[in-house]
Amino acid sequence: MAVSRPATGMPVTARIGAAVWLAGNAQFLIVQVIVGSAWPSGYSWAANNISDLGNVHCQMWDDSRPRYVCSPLHALMNTSFVVQGVFLLAGLLLTGGACWGKGWLQGIARTLLAIDAGGYVLVGLVPADLDENLHLLGALLIMGAGNIGLLLAAFVPRSGLFRDLRTATLAIGLVAVAGAALFFTQHDPGIGLGGTERVAVFTLEAWTLVMAVAVLRVRRRPHPGTGAPLTSAPATRPR
Repeated sequence: MAVSRPATGMPVTARIGAAVWLAGNAQFLIVQVIVGSAWPSGYSWAANNISDLGNVHCQMWDDSRPRYVCSPLHALMNTSFVVQGVFLLAGLLLTGGACWGKGWLQGIARTLLAIDAGGYVLVGLVPADLDENLHLLGALLIMGAGNIGLLLAAFVPRSGLFRDLRTATLAIGLVAVAGAALFFTQHDPGIGLGGTERVAVFTLEAWTLVMAVAVLRVRRRPHPGTGAPLTSAPATRPR
């Protein structure tokens, strides 16, 4: 899909926001692999929840799906949750009007995604086995408010870069909402409830990846009407 390129290119702040999103996604995935590999009993991406990686105590956990949870590197995982929330919010703020356009709908979408970012911080600060209710609230903010915000992002105004990626946003948003509905109703589509939770959570990471790449692919263009490039090449000396 072709992406329109503004005449003067992307603002530096938007590029920084895209880079922040990519960094957040990378650390979130890498930390899960590292923390899961440290489990003495073995960690399953299909059977275990993401939050299991942040549980503080080694014990049988969850009356609805009893399983033994022991995460020696839980502090690293909980730090990663907080970092992901901060980076997600920073990217939302930095990408700004050049990417989102203007209007009330993009404002609602970004607000819901900011609430999602707050959910990441909450689940990182309050592990499930220390306060299950507060931790569940954080999960609801991520997979509830966040995924609804992602779905609304498919209808951003035509004045921003993301308008050309509406189809991709809508598809990702629908998958996210479906994954959250299946997870919260405890319906396993065949990938385990841990896998279902990852569908509900990782879809936002997939979306920020797609949007970040779109932002970084916008090349610098000449200022309109001047023909002068934003970055000039070194002048050659006449011979």
